[in-house]
Amino acid sequence: MKAIRLHQFGGPEVLRLDDVPTPKPGEGEVRIRVSASGLNFTDLAQREGRLPGAPPMPFIPGMEVAGVVDAVGPSVEGLAAGTRVVALLPGQGAFATHAVAPAATTLRIPDAVSFEQAVCLPAQAPTALLGLREGARLRAGESVYIPSAAGGVGSLLVQVAKRMGASRVIGGVGRESKRALVSRLGADATVDTSRPDWPEQVREATRGLGADVVFVAGGGDLPGQGLRALAFRGRLVLYGAESMFGTQWSIEQMAGVMAQNQSITGFATFTLPFEPRHAALREALTLVERGELQPVIGQTFPLEAVARAHQALAERGTTGKVVIRVE
Repeated sequence: MKAIRLHQFGGPEVLRLDDVPTPKPGEGEVRIRVSASGLNFTDLAQREGRLPGAPPMPFIPGMEVAGVVDAVGPSVEGLAAGTRVVALLPGQGAFATHAVAPAATTLRIPDAVSFEQAVCLPAQAPTALLGLREGARLRAGESVYIPSAAGGVGSLLVQVAKRMGASRVIGGVGRESKRALVSRLGADATVDTSRPDWPEQVREATRGLGADVVFVAGGGDLPGQGLRALAFRGRLVLYGAESMFGTQWSIEQMAGVMAQNQSITGFATFTLPFEPRHAALREALTLVERGELQPVIGQTFPLEAVARAHQALAERGTTGKVVIRVE
């Protein structure tokens, strides 16, 4: 089979298209003939060697696949060959014509949902649903600021926050061309994150109060900037791989957090129990089937152009989900 493999850490150029043996499903596993794979910022950080826990080299990266079951291992029930499925792969392997997944992490795709729509969800829909419910503890009537609101997670966060009854959803966009999309998804206001005064823009959009919940998906000085946009008793929620790098808090910032009765929360879906994550993915598929949640499919690339897909995502010129079309 054809597969993209990582032989060493580095830039997009280290991703190579190789011919490798087609895997066989083991106990409790299914093999999927891949139609679409999803690309995430986590994949970029792993390719650069900035995340721990990478498989031994060389390996096939990617953790989201949608396609058709074409082989079933022992002890698998309820998933037969020919079933349309989507899966989150615990051991990587998505950027290939075939992938093996545990049957327990594999879900049927409703007939009304396309492969491209389904592959937008495994990593990012649970982040949006559980990030708002458990990380932010968002309550009806509260305001929320969402960075990169035109991106894969951000576009889902905007929609889910509105469904949960947020009084005001403010979306951050780095380019003017993304404002219309974010507004169409349900944002009540947008702010320009390419300007250093974006926290003040958030406060203006909330009548000077600041947002009750501020999401931050990045490290460095971004978390500190997020505090400037946060309301009294507000919750700052850090999520995404980039939030782990380079963040430092000043004494003044920590004093402000205490004086304002604010809280700083870290949120990561991969450390949560399996069942709520799987239930959130199942819920998202149902919402898409009903037309109540819209996955935003941005740029698509063929398998042999995964390196170009990495570059496009890194340049932050994409909207929604970057999808790799395999078949």
